[in-house]
Parts: sequence; structure tokens; C-alpha cells
Amino acid sequence: MGFKMGIVGLPNVGKSTLFNALTKTASAQAANFPFCTIEPNVGEVGVPDARLDKLAAIAGSKQIIPTRMTFVDIAGLVKGASKGEGLGNQFLANIREVDAIAHVLRCFEDGDVTHVEGRVDPVADAETIETELMLADLESIEKRRAGLVRKLKGNDKEAQQQDRLLADAQAMLEDGKPARLVEVDAEDAKAWRMLQLLTTKPVLYVCNVGESESVEGNEHSAKVAEMAAAQGNSHVIISAQIEEEISQLEPEEAQMFLEEMGLTEAGLDRLIRAGYELLHLETYFTVGPKEARAWTIRKGTSAPQAAGVIHGDFEKGFIRAETIAYEDFIANNGEQGAKEAGKMRAEGKSYIVQDGDVMHFLFNT
Repeated sequence: MGFKMGIVGLPNVGKSTLFNALTKTASAQAANFPFCTIEPNVGEVGVPDARLDKLAAIAGSKQIIPTRMTFVDIAGLVKGASKGEGLGNQFLANIREVDAIAHVLRCFEDGDVTHVEGRVDPVADAETIETELMLADLESIEKRRAGLVRKLKGNDKEAQQQDRLLADAQAMLEDGKPARLVEVDAEDAKAWRMLQLLTTKPVLYVCNVGESESVEGNEHSAKVAEMAAAQGNSHVIISAQIEEEISQLEPEEAQMFLEEMGLTEAGLDRLIRAGYELLHLETYFTVGPKEARAWTIRKGTSAPQAAGVIHGDFEKGFIRAETIAYEDFIANNGEQGAKEAGKMRAEGKSYIVQDGDVMHFLFNT
């Protein structure tokens, strides 16, 4: 599994420019007016992982297949979106379908690019979006709780659980805080996810700065960093301008350009890494002469569940997983060397897969 990140923001913050650059497409019309992205544009990118190239080189793999990340560029939001202002209803529907939200915040000064509120204040922009999502959640909760009344009178257990969780979310929202701050017990976790509340989505703030500020950021991005830390969220500093230029270059030229700018890696790499941390994701590998492939799983995934990411039958008929840690695979020059050194392990159904594990699954058909 990869994961799906919705790119959101007020109009003219550089959201579509960033999307175009990250997905190396021109499918999102980046223009200096509100609502230039009418339909959510979807782009997939391979997740950069230097480990995969090293594994493939040792195994002589003919093909390298990275895991995938999906970006969804969602129509610009304005105040009143929760009441259907601008493209609010469409925005709110699209955002329900993503795993995480990347708030692109304007942290650059440019008199030629209009700001919908007539000023540059990324913290206020973030609050505008958060407020609209909270208002939409409150409206949704009130409707859903009203719809549960009949089932509650009949002592429906599922309805009771749902109403209790909705009440917890409502109390948090009425206190002016997002629903993601509600503490949820393990037995309620699945039902909580099924509520699909907008403010339960993890948030990553993307500070869009000017080219000259791409390394250290500026006073605007510093304020965002302070806000993110206070909320327990994370942030990354990216220049959409630089990403757009990089996207037009060959890999070697792009690396030279980055070095000239004083950057060690592209913004895409930083954004993906931050997204992985945000969603508690990790990677395991399958390696052979035919292909070296990366697979994304959530931290805490068992071996059978990890096998199921490849194919459902692998999980159903799981017997065991032959497992080599990435470092051991490299140090012993591949599977055979690792096996001879006693570094290949046979792991059963209770094994929790670790980031970087090289795995081969045995299963009954």
C-alpha cells in the first residue's frame, strides 16, 4: 500500500504549482486566480528509497519497483466552505478520501501574486482551514446523532458506540479543538476511523517559501514551526519554485542544482519522509533476480498482514516468512551470504515486521 495525501490550502498559496512539480505533470492548471483547480487532480510518484537500489544491485534484479505515494490536489478553500461557499462542498467531500492533509501555507512575499485575504499570514491561513473543517465536522455530527435516535431507543450496541464517539468528538470541537485530539481506546479505534471526521486526519504543514529562503526558511515559516510544535503536528519547508525547476531537469542536473542552492535533497523526499512519520508508515522489501520491490505498511504490522499487502491469498495461507534485516543483507552481500552467516530468520504469524526487512513469504494455496 502507498498512501494518499491531500494537498490543501487557500487560493494562490502555490498549492497547484507544488503539485505539478511533485508529480512532474502539468495536469493542475497553476494560475493566479482562485479555483484554478476545479477537479481534484491525482498524481502518483515513486517513493525515493536509496536502499532499494542497493538491494537490486546486489541481487542483480532486472526491475526496480518503488512503493507509490498518491498526491491529490484539492480545490482551493475559502472562508465559509463549511456552508458551501466557493467550492466548499466539493472540497470537503474530496478531503474525506485522503489519509493525511498537507496544508500548503504561503510563506513568501510577492506583490504580483494576489492573496485571497490581502495579506501574508500563514498561521491565520492555517486557522481558516482548520476552522472550516471543524465547522463541517460539527454539522455532520449533529445530523448523524439525530439519525441515531431510533436505534438508540432500541438499545442498538453499534449505535450506542457510534453516538458515544460522536459525542466525544462534538465536545472537543465545541471546545475549539480538532477531533484528532480525542483519546480513543483500542476497542473503539475501528469505529472511530469509520466516522471519517475531517479533523481526525493527520496534518502536515508545508511552508512554501521563496527560492532564497529554501534552506533556512524565514520569519513566516518560523511562526508555522512554532504553531506546529504547539499542536504536536509537523512541518516542512519547501520552495514550490525550486521544485518546479527541478522537475524539468534530468536527475544529474537536478542534483547539481540542489547542491548549488545549498539543499541536500528535493522537497519531494522531505515531504514523503514527513508523511511517512505522520502516518506511522514503514517499508519492507522483496528481492530477487526478476525484481526488487518496496512495500509500504503501517508500523506494528504482523508478517501475515504484510504478506496480504502483496496478495490476499498470501495472508490467508501464511505459513512463515523468511526474513533478513536490510543491514544483514547488505553486509553479507545478499540472501545466500546472509543465510550462510545465520542472518536469515524463519518468522511466524506473531512476528511484527521491521522497517527495512527483506522478506520471502511461504504460504498454502
